[in-house]
Amino acid sequence: MHDQYLIKGQNITLPDDIEQVEVVITWEDSTSGIDAAALLLGADKKVGSDEDFVFYNQQESTDGSVRYLGRRDTESGPHERLLVHLSSVPAGVEVIVLAGSVDTGSFGDLGKLTLHVHDGSGSPIAEYVTADASTETAFVFGELYRRNGLWKLRAIGQGWSSGLAGLAEDFGVDVSDDTAPDDTDTDFTTGIDTDETITAATELDESTTPIIPAAPPSGLAPTAADAEVPEHTAPADSTTSATPDAPASKPARARGVRTAKPVPRKAPLPVFALAEADTWQPARLFSVIGVGSGDEQERRTTSALISTMQAVPLFARATTSRVGAPAGSFEGYLEVPYTKGESRVVPDAVWKVARGTRLWTGLLEVKTGAGRHSREQLENYLDIAKKNKYDVVISLSNDLPAGAGELPVEVDKRKLTKVALRHLSWAEIIHEARMVLSHGGIDNPLQAWILHEFLRYIEHPKSGASEFVDMGRHWVSIRDAISAGTLRSGDPKAASIADSWIALARNLALRFTAELGVSVKHVLPRRAVNDASYRTELTVEELANDGTFTAVLRIPDAAGQLRIIADMRTNKVTCSTQVTAPDEGTAGKRVTWMLRQLKNAPADLLIEATFTAPASSTCEPHTAVRATPRILTEHQSGQLHSFTLMRTFTLGGKRAGTAASFIGSVTHSAETFYADVIQPVREWVPAAPKASELERDEHTDDEEV
Repeated sequence: MHDQYLIKGQNITLPDDIEQVEVVITWEDSTSGIDAAALLLGADKKVGSDEDFVFYNQQESTDGSVRYLGRRDTESGPHERLLVHLSSVPAGVEVIVLAGSVDTGSFGDLGKLTLHVHDGSGSPIAEYVTADASTETAFVFGELYRRNGLWKLRAIGQGWSSGLAGLAEDFGVDVSDDTAPDDTDTDFTTGIDTDETITAATELDESTTPIIPAAPPSGLAPTAADAEVPEHTAPADSTTSATPDAPASKPARARGVRTAKPVPRKAPLPVFALAEADTWQPARLFSVIGVGSGDEQERRTTSALISTMQAVPLFARATTSRVGAPAGSFEGYLEVPYTKGESRVVPDAVWKVARGTRLWTGLLEVKTGAGRHSREQLENYLDIAKKNKYDVVISLSNDLPAGAGELPVEVDKRKLTKVALRHLSWAEIIHEARMVLSHGGIDNPLQAWILHEFLRYIEHPKSGASEFVDMGRHWVSIRDAISAGTLRSGDPKAASIADSWIALARNLALRFTAELGVSVKHVLPRRAVNDASYRTELTVEELANDGTFTAVLRIPDAAGQLRIIADMRTNKVTCSTQVTAPDEGTAGKRVTWMLRQLKNAPADLLIEATFTAPASSTCEPHTAVRATPRILTEHQSGQLHSFTLMRTFTLGGKRAGTAASFIGSVTHSAETFYADVIQPVREWVPAAPKASELERDEHTDDEEV
């Protein structure tokens, strides 16, 4: 089934052989985020019990058919996920509402909102994009509903202004937020705490009705699609469900679901202060002594990974969620033997995640160093997983595909009808460990130390795990062809180098995400995000025509994007960012505003001022502008509307291995430019308007009365 793009009110029928779907909610602005939720409704459009409300504080329905999988911050941006086992949904449930909420701000602050629905193998089924939201703090993206024995999906796109609690109450959930959630510690020994056609919008099922109130919420204007949606009944006791009135005060309830989020805490790492010299090293929990290569290396590193996941539930959750696992207690087993025909098949590990009565299982095949997975091996594991009704086969290696979610090895698609195949790179594991350790909210000192020790081990060369460190075997020939001017876009070797560059950009986004604790995104043209061949073609053409690679990273809260251009002809890498100038004051004052923020910027930084007049701009070194600010503005016409800050670094030429390599120099340049230039700069924010003297006097008189 191909990915279908839905409009508001449109529905599709899901194939009858689909047993489960994964629901993914994404948004543009990653300075804040959405929390996904689902409600299981009966014929009366109400939940059967409070346990039919699935969200971050209640992560699975009683029957286990709907699970909250939580958030993932990836280089493609942040997203929230739900998993629905359609075959396990109780007969009394007719509709599953797919919703989300925000803690701060509103949905209108998040840009375009997208609902993605995938099948059990991770293949896309449908996508619904909306930018209609404004002041809403809870939003229903769509619904899964039964009709004549089949499951259907409808795009909804309506919201509430009363938050998650208000939405839940409208569907019969007893909400009680009179006290904060219990602040309980997590025990690391026990895991976590307690081919189808679209029915057009004008041909909607008349035999069923959407469960969302007919009146659009505040800030959402009715669309053409809305006019085609038949009249329906709002949930009982709701007069204006889009913007329900909240009572001024609510008495405490003995029972009810708490929607307040627990506040994460962070435990300190131990400090070793008694060493007599800097050469003294604390003992390692995971020793690198005696580690060779090949099988011994794989076994040692796999064992270190799994034991750490068992000891640190937050790390286990972050890692397993990348391959579709639910939240739950984690267990891992090494080298479990299986029988296939007359042969014996032994994956490197088995991952188990238990949540209530549900059990998720993944077979893990690990490679370290230069090891690569084979198609035959992975297909054998897929057969074993299907036979045992497992959920997924996971390949783990140093391969970092050019696109998130892509596989380094293609397999027979027919083997993915019941079992998913997912890939993890060691780079992702490394960055996930850094992210959890620095920003994941571990409040147990022992767990923090164990994860820190695992990170010490996995970052050591003897572990066989590494970040993206090699541009590939064709690097030298392509580099030399660029220098000689003989590279053409039809060279097949150029495609592999282009993919290596995109993988490097992914790795940079991962590094920034782990370091900053926010989701840093590698920005690509929309078509290039999901079309690997187009993405490669664009990169190869730029390389052949200009001799350059380009990557753009979007960093939340930064005043501008980080643009990186590696020029293979000049052996230079240029990092830049564009910052919008204030829209008030003289050009001189705007320059002063910029210089004030760049007081500690490097001397070789270039500052370009761009004006509204056609082809009007000036560029001067930072030191010259600081000495004579007017050199940026004199003899220019039009308004100064933006500054571009640029710095050039030396580009390494080696394919891998050292800080002077191509990868090392690009990484160092990007991180240095961010720290020295982008991080200190803030967007211009206009001052609050000043009240006139008359207005102030009137206000004072009112207060005295």
